Amino acid sequence: MNLPQVVQYCFAGITVGSIYAIVAIGFNIIYNTTGIINFAQGEFLIVGAMLAISFNHFVPLPVAVFLAVVLTTIIGGLVEIVFIRQVRNASVLRLIVITIGISILMREAMLHIWDEKVRSLPYFTGTGVSTVTILGAHISPQVLWVLGVSAIIVMGLTPFFRFTLTGRAMRACADDRMAARLCGINDRWMVTLSFMLSAGIGALAGCVISPITQTQYDMGASLAIKGFTVAILGGLGNSMAAVAAGLMLGLVEAFVMSQYDVAYKEAVSIVILLLILVFRPSGLFGKREIAAMRAL
Repeated sequence: MNLPQVVQYCFAGITVGSIYAIVAIGFNIIYNTTGIINFAQGEFLIVGAMLAISFNHFVPLPVAVFLAVVLTTIIGGLVEIVFIRQVRNASVLRLIVITIGISILMREAMLHIWDEKVRSLPYFTGTGVSTVTILGAHISPQVLWVLGVSAIIVMGLTPFFRFTLTGRAMRACADDRMAARLCGINDRWMVTLSFMLSAGIGALAGCVISPITQTQYDMGASLAIKGFTVAILGGLGNSMAAVAAGLMLGLVEAFVMSQYDVAYKEAVSIVILLLILVFRPSGLFGKREIAAMRAL
């Protein structure tokens, strides 16, 4: 394998890994606020992309993406209000099962609205044949959009959770909802906000990857599995570690594809997930056992 091929596979792995990391960050946002795992996170990406594709028939691409992100953010809030908030004093396992049900419901709704056709947004810059040459490898400009948007999301969320009152309030709700309530934090609003933020980020990621991967109604489940694998690999609740874990998984998959049949790529994440859950359930970068995993 020569240098251009290595660079090509590296960029492919980093691009896919960035998307996995964004899905994992969506998991972590909700986990850091509620202590639960939202398996409908992958569906938020697909809903966002599908909405943008539909809006793009009537408005320019930037407006379509903006409207899709806003509407998906609202949908995320409604999901929490309608399904999660109504269940009081539920166990973590019960809430996880509910999110799986929400995922199935959203997937079936997308099937009825957009049918089984594969769709995609146009490339943000250039065309499908436009490339950027880096060290002999030919990279689509859309790849740079994916990497740029992923970096902006990560750089924006880190100070948000560490230094803003809202971000700290969301984290306080995960540690102790009652104590947070006694401190004057509106815990219900923080939970709703976490779902909205997670959905909006997912929608933006779905729009950015749509020109490369194309979009179909049933793609959310596989993205959720990959995102969950990355979240566990990095240590559930640790978004910075999720970025490293996402890039790691993306690179492993890319080089597996370079040597073996594409079918092996799908098995990689499952094998890694099982190994992590068995031998290091706190994740590679985690410092403690994950309560949710112990509860399961």
